[in-house]
Amino acid sequence: MPQRRSHVAPSAAQTELAAALADLREALDAPTSFPPDVLAEAERASGSTPELDLRDIPFATLDPAGSRDLDQAFHLEKTSSGYTVRYAIADVPDFVEPGGAVDAEARRRGQTLYAADGTIPLHPPVLSEDRASLLADADRPALVWTFALDETGEVGDFRLERALIRSRAQLDYATTQAALDRGEGGPAALLPEIGALRLERERKRGGASLNLPDEEVVRAEDGSYAIVRRRPLPIEEANAQLSIMTGMAAAQLMLGAGVGILRTMPEPDDAAFETFRLQTIALGRPWTDGTYGEFLRGLDRDDPLTLPVLEAASSLFRGAGYLVFDGTAPDDAVQAAIAAPYAHATAPLRRLVDRWSLAICLAVSSGAPVPAWVRDSLADLPGLMQESGQRASRLASGTVNAVEAALLTPLVGTELDATVVEDRGERVTIQIAEPAVTASAPAPVGVKPGDRLRVRVARADIAKGEVEFEGVAEEFRPRESRSSS
Repeated sequence: MPQRRSHVAPSAAQTELAAALADLREALDAPTSFPPDVLAEAERASGSTPELDLRDIPFATLDPAGSRDLDQAFHLEKTSSGYTVRYAIADVPDFVEPGGAVDAEARRRGQTLYAADGTIPLHPPVLSEDRASLLADADRPALVWTFALDETGEVGDFRLERALIRSRAQLDYATTQAALDRGEGGPAALLPEIGALRLERERKRGGASLNLPDEEVVRAEDGSYAIVRRRPLPIEEANAQLSIMTGMAAAQLMLGAGVGILRTMPEPDDAAFETFRLQTIALGRPWTDGTYGEFLRGLDRDDPLTLPVLEAASSLFRGAGYLVFDGTAPDDAVQAAIAAPYAHATAPLRRLVDRWSLAICLAVSSGAPVPAWVRDSLADLPGLMQESGQRASRLASGTVNAVEAALLTPLVGTELDATVVEDRGERVTIQIAEPAVTASAPAPVGVKPGDRLRVRVARADIAKGEVEFEGVAEEFRPRESRSSS
């Protein structure tokens, strides 16, 4: 599921917040530079030239504007029986020598880290933003998945091959969405159609999607902070379905071969569902029937209460991990949110585990033995990914805490309206609309999710990422009374 990220715009970077974020990186042992031997090996890596030449196929990439680490490229076409989807993935296994310096450093890092003031890449930029990246107008080796979909979007068959490709266009989400809204064609013309079909397949499987807004923090000329919340565009959700489809295919290949690593997540238990159901009732947007996936898909993204509902739903998407197997496929391998077995296999430039998944899938598809380096190190991956995931989580939470403290620093002593998102006993999680901040506050007696609070900003410490609130007189109104406000 997409993570909530805060981004500091350049105008806000040279502030106390920038210093706090730099300190956070240092405390997390999140290196911003690569050792000389890693850089030297990366400079020597050139990749090989695959025998299969698919440069006549006009692939395109679709990413946030300005991206350089391009993991995926697609080509979509309609057929007499449905669709052909080609999904090319950067051939990182071909550029990284097993047991080499780049490999060792990647294992130490685990994944690309996203901070408010920039990224900390998994691989040296000469690979992740240049030679291994599927940049437009450049010949690149890639691992190409080819899917045959019927008219309902169901996958009939698929294959995986190494091939030489050449992307023709580097698309970004906002520009592509605007072009589609104007009725223009282009490489992504079929993506909304295919994405909608795949979303319907997800619905029928019982899967669920949770797309929280991105946030961008900016600083005004007067020195005050503001936060801009951006909801995922429809084209982003459609594009994500291509990745999910590929991850399901990768899991199928590995399960069939009896060797691999799956991304798993347990089904929420009855208590978690009941808590979420009560929260939706308290918020005035009750989940009364259907699966939780159907409920989340049906939320109005323009409704101001949708965000608190989605924040509450995030508690249902916990417990994700990795499951390694070699010799016998696991009986229960379903990723609950996707409602199918699933593997991470589409972002090898930015996530360590994908390199192993792709190496296994390519071997299985070509009838070759799974490489020894893969089998020898497979059991290490869950620990490596857990460690990097914890580092990413600490960085994300520390970044959000520092950013929110920066937003509230000029408002110390000010009273604000807030909505209760979650009851945590003596404290509650609150959502402040302006500035857009999610925080913790003392819980008045009788408060429940959906109630409105009046709070005062008592303290904001950017360096420590701490904010304190106080309740004020007439401090909360039950949800039922809000219709007159």
